[in-house]
Amino acid sequence: MRRRVAATFVARLATAGADGRPHIVPICFALDDHTLYFAVDAKPKRTTNLKRLRNIAANPTVSILIDHYEDDWDQLWWVRLDGQARVVMRDAELERALHLLAQRYAQYRSTRPGGPVVAVSIDGMAGWSAS
Repeated sequence: MRRRVAATFVARLATAGADGRPHIVPICFALDDHTLYFAVDAKPKRTTNLKRLRNIAANPTVSILIDHYEDDWDQLWWVRLDGQARVVMRDAELERALHLLAQRYAQYRSTRPGGPVVAVSIDGMAGWSAS
């Protein structure tokens, strides 16, 4: 009997620092109209001085790649969102972002992200689908 692998999709944030070197990390995210939010959460990290945040401060232009994989390759798809990132400072927007993230991820309902929240204003999109 063939084991069925659950369908899943993953998001990856691509940033580049002042030196132009690319840096890519997986993120948990929530969308609100033309804004994507992600937070620095409690998952273990080597440092709190995160390269993704340093890169955004130096160069706020980012891309996010979201892709869907299944063993059935007719179901494959990806979408790339391009935009400008900024750390969220306003309380109302911060609360909205955390609410959206908690709606999407049970882990955020039990452990609220403690680090900065980043908003990406989406100004471009490209994608592909096998079907």
